[in-house]
Amino acid sequence: MGYRLSKIYTRTGDKGETGLGDGRRVPKDHPRIEAIGEVDSLNSQLGVLLAGLAEAGLGELIEVLAPCQHRLFDLGGELAMPSYQALDTAEVERLEAAIDRWNEELGSLKNFILPGGSMLVAQAHVCRSAARAAERRCQQLNALEPLEGVGLAYINRVSDLLFVAARIIGRRQGVDEVLWQPAPKPEA
Repeated sequence: MGYRLSKIYTRTGDKGETGLGDGRRVPKDHPRIEAIGEVDSLNSQLGVLLAGLAEAGLGELIEVLAPCQHRLFDLGGELAMPSYQALDTAEVERLEAAIDRWNEELGSLKNFILPGGSMLVAQAHVCRSAARAAERRCQQLNALEPLEGVGLAYINRVSDLLFVAARIIGRRQGVDEVLWQPAPKPEA
């Protein structure tokens, strides 16, 4: 890592453009920048979740989720520098192993669940929905400029992991899942 920012503002983006790692300048609403922004937003929300998990003493979950922050930063790098590849299938497999391990403990889902029950469960669902938004933005970019590597699979697996993490957090906290209740049928 040779290049470090010595000045936070550069004024190069004042007219609505930003630079990519390959030297291109693109509008700040370019699909690539939108994808980078959604991944960054997810990473920030994940930071809030990790802080809450630390306060709650849920270290096992931190061990699984904390590396995701670093890999999401890597994904942002891949999006900013199209020829750069940081993620690999081993990281996707790591997430799948955690999902399988937690899911085995949880058992089958018998009903739809809502985001709630505790602040940590709800925050995990906020992260999950942010992951889905990032995935949609990455897919929009992929339709215009095909993405190399496993980034799309990775972001998809992160959202799956966060869904299962929300459930396991509730279990660790002794909090019941908030089950969806269908709207009552109107009387005839």
